[in-house]
Amino acid sequence: MKLATWNVNSIRARADRVVAWVERSDVDVIAIQETKATDEKFPYDRFVDLGYQVAHHGISQWNGVAILSRVGIEDVQVGFEGMPSFGDPAVAEARAIGATCGGIRVWSLYVPNGRALHDPHFDYKIAWYEALRADATAWLAADPAARIALCGDFNVAPTDEDVWDMAAFVDSTHVSPAERSAFRSLIDAGFTDVVRPHTPGPGTYTYWDYQQLRFAKRQGMRIDFALCSPALAARVTSAVIDREERKGKGASDHTPVIVEFADDTVTSGAVSAAAEGPADV
Repeated sequence: MKLATWNVNSIRARADRVVAWVERSDVDVIAIQETKATDEKFPYDRFVDLGYQVAHHGISQWNGVAILSRVGIEDVQVGFEGMPSFGDPAVAEARAIGATCGGIRVWSLYVPNGRALHDPHFDYKIAWYEALRADATAWLAADPAARIALCGDFNVAPTDEDVWDMAAFVDSTHVSPAERSAFRSLIDAGFTDVVRPHTPGPGTYTYWDYQQLRFAKRQGMRIDFALCSPALAARVTSAVIDREERKGKGASDHTPVIVEFADDTVTSGAVSAAAEGPADV
């Protein structure tokens, strides 16, 4: 079974590229972030035609998360318990969606950016991590054998090796002690970064800013992850970062990350009929 995670930075602007990538990559499940679409405007038909079921959560032209699956999609959940809100008035943003796909509990997560170290959005980011850690810890406590994948754009570079030059990140978000501690809390809870062993650094990134020719200069960050529960991490056979998809006209500033698991992770079998439309929440 192949599972991918990808911040597409607008599904409508990049639908053709995403569809083409899905066709040639032959992935079973894709966790997508930053769709920048409401449920009504997500291009369901494009993926249903490829044999995928779709669960999407989007409430505005910002954020937005989705899961595409051709091995079943069950028990869709929008958000997680305790997930904080933001804004005035406060809104629970479209940043998390979970579903069971082929025996794996997959979460597509778009962690808040934080904006700046002393911005209220930074406090929101840390609170968001804490709520996720609390829920993820409870999931494992309830079922230590659960196969769970926390996938997405975590907006943290957890080690110095995960950015091209730490000198460029003085007093910056994404590398601060508080953010790195928040990310590490998920590892301490029992989840494993299953991609890193297969994609060693330095110079291995998942995101390159559009500004200042960052991609051409190889000035990237590794902020997109698949964090797996112990039972699922034990089934990983390979993982790759598809750097090629960052190239060319109309690319997202992130690139797909793909993890492959031993075949026995698929327990529900492929589905013959795809569901079209927003998640039932």
